[in-house]
Amino acid sequence: MTTNAIAPERTSTTGRTPVGTVIGAARTAPPPPLTRRAPALDGLRTVAILMVILYHLHVPRFDGGFTGVTVFFVLSGFLITTLLLGEHRKTGRIRLGSFWWKRLLRLYPALLALVVVGLLLWNWVGDYKGASFGPGEAAFIALTYTGNLFRSFWDTTQGVFAHTWSLSMEEQFYLVWPPVLVLLFALRARRRWLLAGLGAVVVGGSVAAGLLYRTPSGNATPDVYFSPVLGVVPLATGCLLALLLDDERVRTWASGVAGHVATWGGIVLLAVVTASIGDDWTQHASTFGVVLPLTGLVSAVLIGGLVSVRSPLSSALAWTPVSWFGRRVSYSAYLWHPLVIALLDPFAIGPWGTVWLVGVALLVAVGAAYAVEVPVEKARKRVREARRAVAADRAGRASATS
Repeated sequence: MTTNAIAPERTSTTGRTPVGTVIGAARTAPPPPLTRRAPALDGLRTVAILMVILYHLHVPRFDGGFTGVTVFFVLSGFLITTLLLGEHRKTGRIRLGSFWWKRLLRLYPALLALVVVGLLLWNWVGDYKGASFGPGEAAFIALTYTGNLFRSFWDTTQGVFAHTWSLSMEEQFYLVWPPVLVLLFALRARRRWLLAGLGAVVVGGSVAAGLLYRTPSGNATPDVYFSPVLGVVPLATGCLLALLLDDERVRTWASGVAGHVATWGGIVLLAVVTASIGDDWTQHASTFGVVLPLTGLVSAVLIGGLVSVRSPLSSALAWTPVSWFGRRVSYSAYLWHPLVIALLDPFAIGPWGTVWLVGVALLVAVGAAYAVEVPVEKARKRVREARRAVAADRAGRASATS
């Protein structure tokens, strides 16, 4: 995700920094995040989606691969908040309608394509990991972004569309957080209060998730895992990171040794936390009240390091094939891999069967991305260019007649 160059920031004269402003640093600070593309974050998306796929395939030593979803949530909170702050810094406002329309055009066509294919194949794949609904109801839940609510509050699942619960969580975040930020701008809320509020959400959500935990039967996933109470924790953690890095002093500090410590400490801790999760993770309240919130915090530390300093790790994640996959294919891979697993898993025997199944899932994801997402993006680009041409023509006529 990218933004245009952001205008120079202003210094508060009150000693208290409003949201969207910063205090000048003694030395030149790096520009705000996302004034240019961060390929390392695209590479991190690649790592996260591979973790999720290997978890769903029950690959040994990847029992904690589901934490890739937490990484995605933190990335979403960070990226969206950074973009909104950048827009406000540049234009003095946030256009909510434009934001929501862009999100819808970016995400919905691919989801719609998955649902259509899933319905066509429902007789073969619909009951993947159980289904509480028929195909029409399951499709409706997926397309209305309510899967997390049905899974957490009514203990139901949508078969091959069950994984869309995480998309629901993100879309609900997109609906709620930008208006909250607009309101805070209008009220000229102070940065310290917003940081404190987000911190309270993180801590409160973590505690509530632990208290709401109920031991499931067998290896079923507890309802609280899908709950907005827990889902908001990593999203708010990403928002918190974006607000911190919007401050010149923090960026200056992070551009030195602290950024390198965050990068390497973050990746090591993320690996340790993920590897420490066993196959009995559903049986412990601490998984939801401590481990997953901690995973979100560690992910934020890693992301902060990756966008602040150049390191061998950021270079590896920014390597073109790795970053390309994260940028272009990761969303499609998340959407389509459960359907591929449901369809082909009975034929994937042994380790080599898992290898070719992963390969097929990735090929399907690439094909779906270029069959659906790329044409939609090209169409959007043509519409934007046409509008600019019309606006330029009108401006030229107005200038000629004045």
